[in-house]
Amino acid sequence: MESFIRNFPIPRESFFLLGPRGTGKSTFLRQFLPLAQFLDFLDPETFRHYKTKPELFRELVDGNPSTKIFVLDEIQKIPEILTVIHSLIEKKKGIQFILTGSSARKLKQSGVDLLAGRALFCKMHPFTASELGEAFNLEKALGIGLLPLVYFKDDPKEVLRAYLGLYIKEEIFAEGLIRNIGNFSRFLEAASFSHGSILNTSNIARECGVERKTVEGYLSVLEDLLLSFTLPVFSKKAKRDLAAHRKFYFFDAGVFSQIRPKGPLDSPEEMHGSLLEGLVAQHLRAYIDYIKKDCSLSYWRTRSGVEVDFILYGENTFQAIEVKNSAKIKDSDLRGLKSFLQDYPMCEAIFLYRGKERLKKGDILCMPVEEFLRALN
Repeated sequence: MESFIRNFPIPRESFFLLGPRGTGKSTFLRQFLPLAQFLDFLDPETFRHYKTKPELFRELVDGNPSTKIFVLDEIQKIPEILTVIHSLIEKKKGIQFILTGSSARKLKQSGVDLLAGRALFCKMHPFTASELGEAFNLEKALGIGLLPLVYFKDDPKEVLRAYLGLYIKEEIFAEGLIRNIGNFSRFLEAASFSHGSILNTSNIARECGVERKTVEGYLSVLEDLLLSFTLPVFSKKAKRDLAAHRKFYFFDAGVFSQIRPKGPLDSPEEMHGSLLEGLVAQHLRAYIDYIKKDCSLSYWRTRSGVEVDFILYGENTFQAIEVKNSAKIKDSDLRGLKSFLQDYPMCEAIFLYRGKERLKKGDILCMPVEEFLRALN
């Protein structure tokens, strides 16, 4: 697989780099920091060595005075070592510590020092269209997602199946985050029908045959493992009664496609619409985390059901974005954006669709979705 320049800007100070497995954290850091010393806590020998005595890391740093960058992969495996790193940051000026992880849960629950704000929290996302350049293919991205671990494989769907099996077995079940793997697997399938929609935890609980609190716990596990995210309702200076619940997404289109059950009663159009909306969502999240750090991402929905998929809001940014999986534009498709512009006329309204032409319909810019994704850099 050829290398691609990621849009992620490497900070100069120490930082956490969190992201699901397979997003290319270690590959990226090894490519651009060849002189750094790496410790991989997924390696059994390395794990045993430092798990027993985390203070041994201090000896490693002291024994390599010419090394200025230390990368500790999967830091959540040994959260106790953070206390040692905190001390080193205080005493060893000029040394950068980069701490990668695929789970925020164990870090939050461990009760250990999270470096007291002395390290940034950054995120790594799947590939984006601008990172892939000519290698980006919209249909391929919708079918298998944009995980670097998957995108260039000869049998990407098989790799996706193995990837999800690894996550459920090693990251979730083996870590004791759930007790019943069957219930959790049914929950994943039920939750997939809410990708790009408001979650109804009561309905999911009934489908899975578990209590609502259990579903809420499962959702917390997914989000802490960075496998899903939710968007709040945009409510700044609201002029209407708005929905209160958050929208749910899996972090990658391919992961969603793999989890979502498919059968004769499933509408391909419905699933393709959710896939496209989710693909745009994951691009917008990467754009914010890498480039537009002052922005927030939300959605807008009135209690009467008028909705805009995404609101991008920051100091110099205010965009309302609607996504439709159609090659033609109908007047009804623009209803949500028009309603939003009535309340927020200063906003830039963008309609993304599967057509080829860039059009202006009143105050709404209509763009091919692929053109929009490629321009996010």
